Amino acid sequence: MAMIEVRGLTKRFGEVLAVDQLSFEVDRGTVVGFLGPNGAGKTTTLRALLGLVRPSDGAATFGGKAYAELAEPLRHVGAVLEASSFYPGRSARNHLRVQATAAGIDPARVEAVLDLVGLQGAARRQVGGFSLGMRQRLGIAAAMLGDPEVLILDEPANGLDPEGVRWLRGLVRGLAEEGRTVLVSSHILAEVAQTVDSVVIIDKGRLVVQSTLRELTAGANLEDVFFQLTAASSDKEGS
Repeated sequence: MAMIEVRGLTKRFGEVLAVDQLSFEVDRGTVVGFLGPNGAGKTTTLRALLGLVRPSDGAATFGGKAYAELAEPLRHVGAVLEASSFYPGRSARNHLRVQATAAGIDPARVEAVLDLVGLQGAARRQVGGFSLGMRQRLGIAAAMLGDPEVLILDEPANGLDPEGVRWLRGLVRGLAEEGRTVLVSSHILAEVAQTVDSVVIIDKGRLVVQSTLRELTAGANLEDVFFQLTAASSDKEGS
């Protein structure tokens, strides 16, 4: 059974059709890039997976269960959707302690995830003084508190310097080698090309293609492929 399954997912916001009959699967132990131009419906899809918005139709599940049906969901699924949702006057360590306590997770796990994301040296600093890249790392630390099987990352490279991007790639690949499943969204194919096993590309809320990266590119320029696929999707929409 797929670890993540999206079936006929549709979401309307009034007259706006944000996601349109979207279907795809993500297998255990793989890293999948969830790609599309800005406004394609990626974040809405991720929010539907996490039970933050209710689908108008269809379903989005983890191992066959909706997020709300998971026992101790933070031990199954970790997610980073917003890097700025922190109390600015709280230290990084205390932020994670609060998160762990609220989720019934052993506070000793806090030190492990600070090490994992390279923030031990900044653990006493107030989050309000963190750069965007440091907040991204803290968000990943919070997502990993429950030692989850599945990690969902929405544009995780935002604000990271080149060293941070290399660190992120190593982290994500290491998690997959441990048998975990990672779904990582981006609007830039080249940004995830060195990390993912396969890609799901959407545009205007619809599936454009799901493929391994090797099959998709076949020696072509990555961004040319991405542009051609999304342009073709737009042409079909207009025809």
